[in-house]
Amino acid sequence: MKTSLYNQKGEIIGDVELNAKIFDVKPSMHLLAEAVRVQQNNARQGSSHTKTRGEVSGGGKKPWKQKGTGRARVGSIRSPIWRHGGITFGPRSNQNWELKINKKAKTKALFMSLSDKVKNNQFIVIDQIELAAPKTKDFVAVMKALQKEVKDFGKKQLFLMPKASDNLMRASRNIPSVTASLASSLNILDVMKADSVVILKDSLPVIEKIYLKQAVKK
Repeated sequence: MKTSLYNQKGEIIGDVELNAKIFDVKPSMHLLAEAVRVQQNNARQGSSHTKTRGEVSGGGKKPWKQKGTGRARVGSIRSPIWRHGGITFGPRSNQNWELKINKKAKTKALFMSLSDKVKNNQFIVIDQIELAAPKTKDFVAVMKALQKEVKDFGKKQLFLMPKASDNLMRASRNIPSVTASLASSLNILDVMKADSVVILKDSLPVIEKIYLKQAVKK
């Protein structure tokens, strides 16, 4: 399968071949939902933490004697039923939200998300981007040029590079609508959140080399 190849001025200069094993995969809503849920869960941090009665400071002394006062027996003022006491069944920082997914299934879900972008004309391949200096305005000019030519460009873009480029990274990092990443660090959540994927042509063989090895065999 083929798609248009653009230059940094937003002009179509030819076609580029896309690997059907990556960019023409039939979607499965269940698998896509599972892959997204796993990634989001594994990104959670156990930052919320409540103290039990044994962790709250104070309360070492028995408030009053066990018998003879007419009041209910109590062993500590830090009891969960007391004000300023410990918390029962509260969130703990050692809680583990990690989920697992088969590596091949995860890769196939990634291919599905990329295929969806290609199908909806939201996968834009650029021959190359050359910036004389890491200027944000120069990178914005490239995005605006593409926006004029691509109908479904959208507001949020995922920009993929074959390798780290200081000029491109510094020029794009101040643009809230653009997420710059390496083709070797793809993840399904970034692809699905983006309205369109803008990718340098040299990133395509990188994706094939890394992710086809993990793909589900037919």
